[in-house]
Amino acid sequence: MKPRRWSIIETEVVYRTPIFDLHRRHSGHPHRGRRDFFILDAPHWVNIIPLTRDNDVVMVKQFRHGIRGFTLEIPGGMVDPEDETPRHAARREMVEETGYDSKRIAYIGRVHPNPAIEANYCYTYLARDVHVVGKPELDGSEETDVVLVPVRKIPKLIASEKITHALVIAAFSFFHVYNPPRR
Repeated sequence: MKPRRWSIIETEVVYRTPIFDLHRRHSGHPHRGRRDFFILDAPHWVNIIPLTRDNDVVMVKQFRHGIRGFTLEIPGGMVDPEDETPRHAARREMVEETGYDSKRIAYIGRVHPNPAIEANYCYTYLARDVHVVGKPELDGSEETDVVLVPVRKIPKLIASEKITHALVIAAFSFFHVYNPPRR
């Protein structure tokens, strides 16, 4: 038997936060009956791989409350309502978090961060020839350290679990498809 779609009978917001809303979605299925599913309604996200002329990736080390520890990441965040496009949001996040900028920004892919409970996308961009334009301008809760990492070391950092953020690993997967290593 082929899988069939669930139909939405009713949706209600059960909790609101500044970064997502929690919805209870009462759904029906021709063979499975009716059930409640809980969905996070979140804006689209972006991340960006800032690459210098020397082939260093501009990364940020920051504290993450979910794991109560530090991560090594590329810049990223939410697409804000005032952002014209996800590309605009990615560039804004790069400048805010690192103080680096570039005019050479290319879209390289998108993923659903968690399609079981979210409908949003995370768009990934590659910025080439990034250069310092100022100091990072972090919001009130961010505290980061900018770190330059040679791009050739990224696979080893992922394999050794020094980079564990799933969306960062997905971004580097797109990078290697878009810009395959020379053999």
